[in-house]
Amino acid sequence: MATGSDTLFEQFLAPVFGNLILDREKLLHYRNSIDWETESDRFRQPQLDYPDYYRSQNFHGIKNGYLSVDAAVTYDPVTRYALPPNEDWVRQGVIEHIQSHPRRILDLACGTGSTTLALKQAFPNAEVIGIDLSPYMLVVADQKAIAANLPIQFQQGQAEATGFPDESFDVVTASLLFHETPPAIALEVLRECFRLLKPGGEVVILDGNQGTLRQTEWLTEIFEEPYIKDYAAGSIDAWMGAAGFDAIRTETWWLLHQVSKAVKPLPINTPNQAVQVQNISFDSPTESSPDMPQPFPA
Repeated sequence: MATGSDTLFEQFLAPVFGNLILDREKLLHYRNSIDWETESDRFRQPQLDYPDYYRSQNFHGIKNGYLSVDAAVTYDPVTRYALPPNEDWVRQGVIEHIQSHPRRILDLACGTGSTTLALKQAFPNAEVIGIDLSPYMLVVADQKAIAANLPIQFQQGQAEATGFPDESFDVVTASLLFHETPPAIALEVLRECFRLLKPGGEVVILDGNQGTLRQTEWLTEIFEEPYIKDYAAGSIDAWMGAAGFDAIRTETWWLLHQVSKAVKPLPINTPNQAVQVQNISFDSPTESSPDMPQPFPA
């Protein structure tokens, strides 16, 4: 893809965002009001090594990508216009595709916490945790949660290697992560989701519509996204299947986006369980066991 000053973002969109949409004075005041290094130290994990795919790329035309204070300061104002028709409506797709009543939710690559806050608002009795590689993004996320009086735990971590125990979450979500990772890493992330989920647990992924991106190549050229063409050529459904999930379904969400949902299968470990499932299948071929995970409705 094009790099530097010859990108479509630099030629056309950066001036629009920089001069017309973003309130530079307000953002500068916000940036200078925080001791970013001290605040981000609350989230830094000294033993964490940033993966090459993350630290070696510029995302959205910002030098050092998300390992930059500028990325944290400008992310929310830009994303408000980059998720048509409305950012809140788009992110609501994650909430609407959760079919259970989770007690514990993990939001991967939570960024500034917009989806994480929405999850806590939708499921106030659930423990909600957001992780991200950028300590600067976590500073913003934590400030937003405090301002909204929402008890959310934020911590630094990799989506593909979270360090949480096996089967410790009911729901795992990720918004706008997969188009920013190589496909091999996307598969690792889904395998980690599978490991983290309890049997019957749900994974819900919000991202760009892969079909639309394949058909409109100009969309992959607008922002400086180093992995978006590989993402567009792939299939989250296939990656979910390779990770072991069942009840896999992807649906278009507001044309330019998609929501992918899958369930970790319930184990069938004993002869009694196996017989029970076989009997249900034989006696009532059109009915499903109430204990089995169900695909979400169309």
